[in-house]
Amino acid sequence: MLESSNSETLFDWAGKTKRVEEINAQMGAAGFWDNQEAAQAVMNQLKQVNASLKPLSELIAGADDLGVMLEFAEGGEEMTAEVQAAVASLTEEFAKVELQAMLSAPEDGSSAYVAIQSGEGGTDAQDFADMLLRMYMRWAEIRGFSTELLERSEAEEAGIHSATLAIRGPYVYGLLKGETGNHRLIRMSPFDSAHRRQTSFAAVDVTPELDDSYSVDIKWEDPLVIREDIFRSGGAGGQKVNKTDSAIRLTHLPSNTVVQCQNERSQHQNRALARKMLIAKLYQIEMDRRENELAAKRGQKSRIGFGGQTIRSYVLHPESYCKDNRSEYKTSHPQACLDGDLDPWIDAYLRWAMTQSK
Repeated sequence: MLESSNSETLFDWAGKTKRVEEINAQMGAAGFWDNQEAAQAVMNQLKQVNASLKPLSELIAGADDLGVMLEFAEGGEEMTAEVQAAVASLTEEFAKVELQAMLSAPEDGSSAYVAIQSGEGGTDAQDFADMLLRMYMRWAEIRGFSTELLERSEAEEAGIHSATLAIRGPYVYGLLKGETGNHRLIRMSPFDSAHRRQTSFAAVDVTPELDDSYSVDIKWEDPLVIREDIFRSGGAGGQKVNKTDSAIRLTHLPSNTVVQCQNERSQHQNRALARKMLIAKLYQIEMDRRENELAAKRGQKSRIGFGGQTIRSYVLHPESYCKDNRSEYKTSHPQACLDGDLDPWIDAYLRWAMTQSK
């Protein structure tokens, strides 16, 4: 049985409970809402802490219930079925809490930007990029997270050249950070008249959506640092087509990092969001650089960034399977993954990553 005192120590129950009390006191203070952005950042922090406390509360309550059942069983009552069901439920809940405890980096609790870029494979790769976009949107829907499509560049025949999706909710970045890298699809091509087997690639890059507590020093007005391009947003046409040059593309010239946003009608709104996205990318680049330096000192392999290692293969023909090339997790149901059932893959990656950091 899980002892409450042990779980409180292991998962910092007391510390998180105290933090909720501190935030509630802060929210009740005069003038809290005078600074809307700062207040929203505090609210987001409260959501993150509560998101980690809720499953832990349920786990502790379940452990207490199991203790009561065992006492009844010791008193002679037949509780075998109830105890077995409670143990199975607690085991499942503990796995979820343990998984969340792995997300200890400050940015892990953030929402995330998911950028998808079609790679080698022509129209099949562009269609595959669109399939991945749908996969992440479905995963967010299943999880109850909100999504916002910030940019979508349609391909000529089918699919997309690229897209950027914001997924907002507690610990989205921590859960999805392992999705960064190349994804590979093998199938009979629906775009080939001979229906030959085709291998195509798409790259995914996941970065945290950071609040104002994170800062990156950028000289926005310096043309040697930032190049800004303004263009007309693309779309399907009709009444909803954007007829103004409101889309923004920002290029950080020293690092050749590019972001763009075309979702908002206002050029000002697109610029503000594009700047947030660029800050997030540059922050991630710096964190990766530090992580790679530490890995090199420990004699470990450096983290592979955007467009690098092929992390997952989705094979639809001649066999049918989906495999993570890092954790070796594999299933015979690739369509389930493509339909948004990503949690087993996320769990396998995070547990594999834990073994790599030891």
